[in-house]
Amino acid sequence: MANEARPCPCDIGDRFEYGGLGHEVQVEHIKAYVCKPSASTGKAVVVIHDIFGWQLPNTRYITDMLAANGYIAICPDFFVGQKPWDPSDDWSIFNDWLKTRDASKVDREVDVILKYLKEQCNAKKIGVIGFCWGGMAVHHLMLKNPELKTGVAIYGVIKYFEDRYSLLHPTFFIFGESDDYIPLEQVTLLEQKLKEHCKVDYRVKIYPGQTHGFVHRRREDINPQDKPYIEEARKDMIYWLNKYL
Repeated sequence: MANEARPCPCDIGDRFEYGGLGHEVQVEHIKAYVCKPSASTGKAVVVIHDIFGWQLPNTRYITDMLAANGYIAICPDFFVGQKPWDPSDDWSIFNDWLKTRDASKVDREVDVILKYLKEQCNAKKIGVIGFCWGGMAVHHLMLKNPELKTGVAIYGVIKYFEDRYSLLHPTFFIFGESDDYIPLEQVTLLEQKLKEHCKVDYRVKIYPGQTHGFVHRRREDINPQDKPYIEEARKDMIYWLNKYL
């Protein structure tokens, strides 16, 4: 179980030393980080950050990885100027802090970003990925947004989305076997309920020995035992996007 004295649903993990290949833009009331591929494309992916916000180098690294694989990739500030969580913050107030940043209330910002991608970037097919808090947002969007073609929820915390399984779009769920914040019994129940209620393609995959945050918050070069699973999950993410976009 998670340590309730430190009830963070996203491990601190490794902070990448990474500057980014893209640039920042202002899209109506939202700041965003954008990276485009070398060749023109009509395919785009919205990247939804974790609790540490849109400027985290790790998330920009993944955004750039998507661009390197042929997608217009954009990571907006879904906290819209509100301060992201800082590891030095008082963990006793985390749950109250989280209540002011509801992952199921990203619709307005998503609509703004979709308009930008269509009108300014000529995007025709758009998907979404998200990490932890962002994974919850992906789950929410896959239940209700008709314009997004597919989603990848990467260790999105399940407990906030119980009894919500009627997905509109193909969705890939990534989890770590040793995730303290998302017990395997919750993952098993999710898969069971999707099998009962979901009418679109989905996949639930558990990566052996991996903890919360492993896809974007663990460095392959200092965690050699994790490297195969980190790389596998990233390849699986790209494969899923390629399949549906």
